[in-house]
Amino acid sequence: MWKRLKRLHHLNGYATLFLFISGILLFIPSLRGPLASYRVMLKDAHIWVGFATVAFLLLYFRYFAFHYKVIEKQQGKKRNLAMVIGLIIGWIISGTVLTFQRNLPEELVQASLIVHDVFTWIGLPVLLFHSVTRSGWFRKRSVQLPEKKKELYAFSRRGFFKYGIVSLLAIFLGPSIFKWLKQVTDDGGSTLKEVALNSTNELSPLPIPATQSSPPIGGGYEGKFRVYTVTETPVFNNENWNFTIDGLVDEPVSLSWEEFVKLKRTVQVSDFHCVTGWSVLHVTYEGILLKDLMKKVKLKENASHLKFYSDDGVYTDSLSLEQAALDDVMVAVLMDGELIPSDYGGPVRLIVPKMYAYKSVKWLVRIEAIDHVHEGYWQVRGYDTDAWVRT
Repeated sequence: MWKRLKRLHHLNGYATLFLFISGILLFIPSLRGPLASYRVMLKDAHIWVGFATVAFLLLYFRYFAFHYKVIEKQQGKKRNLAMVIGLIIGWIISGTVLTFQRNLPEELVQASLIVHDVFTWIGLPVLLFHSVTRSGWFRKRSVQLPEKKKELYAFSRRGFFKYGIVSLLAIFLGPSIFKWLKQVTDDGGSTLKEVALNSTNELSPLPIPATQSSPPIGGGYEGKFRVYTVTETPVFNNENWNFTIDGLVDEPVSLSWEEFVKLKRTVQVSDFHCVTGWSVLHVTYEGILLKDLMKKVKLKENASHLKFYSDDGVYTDSLSLEQAALDDVMVAVLMDGELIPSDYGGPVRLIVPKMYAYKSVKWLVRIEAIDHVHEGYWQVRGYDTDAWVRT
């Protein structure tokens, strides 16, 4: 029985290690571009291995009574067992919610994302400590030490956790943990102004916010944007910014920045949902409704979709004409009364509130009318073409 338990322990250890590595690779924003072609595959593998831990946990409960009896008088191992089981159950529950987020309440999804992240940052040092102190090398050294030094070595083992793991965390994970804590605790109010001040765009004149935008009728957005890009952030000025509508239209339209900011704008409050699980609620956007903007051109009869181009030269996406005609699909210029910062996709980005944010193209500079479904940057890498937030 002990051999079976040990084998199960090793399998779960390998699965957990894979989940940590894949989870961190999926989490780091700077890797979204380099790993884009493998991201969906990695995400699917992460989910399936996560579900495999459910089977490992159920199998373990067959041996729980035996295992507990073995360690009954060892308080440290009992605490370790309780922590590991708690982490696994927390990951399983929160991961399941994130996997099926489309059919679950928004509040539950947001809470599960925080739990999943917190348990990861807690579990990583536990895994490192557990793996190193139970490795063959570590155990062999413990046996080989003279009896009079074992007490010192026992202290060193505790010291390893205190100084070794904590130091590694401080050096390698400290900045990421700090950034994550700032993301989940910041209400977004002052942050938008800070991000706007640091924006690299130099455009003039700036659009004057409508009275509903400043102060925002949504009351200021709730949450924190996580900045994801697959390329470097473009820099815009009046000379290099231009907006084009072309393709299957009778006469293409080209607008300079000065002309674009004169277009009639409207204000709406909507939520911003990322497919990775986080959301920013009650964002007050000001811009031109897409259906109104498209009235500037006459579409040809064979036009069926609109293709959207980012200025980064890489990112594209599309909507059907029916989707583009929804009342809340907007080509936005302002958010909460501020010009959309470059980090958030400004000066102009598409906003499709009822779909996940990868459909809301950043740095939008061109709309092309086409006669077919276009698979955008993430769709060719495995994401859904119709990215409805709720099914």
